[in-house]
Amino acid sequence: MYDRILTSLSYGMFAVGVRGDDRPNACIVNTVMQISSLPMTIAVSVNHSNYTNELIKKYGEFTVSVLSENTSGSAIGALGYTSGRTNDKLSNVRYTLLREGAPVIREEICCWFFCKVVNTVETVTHTIFIAEPIAGSEKIKGKPMTYDYYRNVIKGKSPKYAPTYYEEKEEAAEKYVCNICKYEYSDTLIPFDELPNDWICPICGAPKSVFTKQG
Repeated sequence: MYDRILTSLSYGMFAVGVRGDDRPNACIVNTVMQISSLPMTIAVSVNHSNYTNELIKKYGEFTVSVLSENTSGSAIGALGYTSGRTNDKLSNVRYTLLREGAPVIREEICCWFFCKVVNTVETVTHTIFIAEPIAGSEKIKGKPMTYDYYRNVIKGKSPKYAPTYYEEKEEAAEKYVCNICKYEYSDTLIPFDELPNDWICPICGAPKSVFTKQG
């Protein structure tokens, strides 16, 4: 019950980019918040199991790209549902590499900033990185994507290591699951069979044919 109540809290949708040993890496987070203005500091929460967590600790710096409502679901899926340890998560995502080696996502973002870590706080499952923004874009474009928009409009799900993840009970209704990113389609207004053949997964961009019926 408490998990569901906590979904009423406000969150954004962000891509955190970091320099890597062999290639740059990035992941999706929904917990970025401003801590203070003088000095300017922000906090970012990243799960211990995420490769991005390891790289931030190693290099002490990262970028934050603020996603907009126009950011594609396929970009979010690429950065949020695979591991950078074994996959090049940015291979099909547009980005710019800063001279420090950290990537800035270019998939219809609102703005970005580059940060230096000044402190860390460890919890049971996550590291909270407190950092100082030292560079960034000059303008804000578009409307920032909220987590509510991601869940209720795009119909996105929380990956297992996201702070907002909770295990949902199986529904009695028929549903179709994407074999790539595990997105579940269970819209009662438009049956899956009635979707057009060129319909794609809103999270990873996979075709309708990769969905499997469950329930």
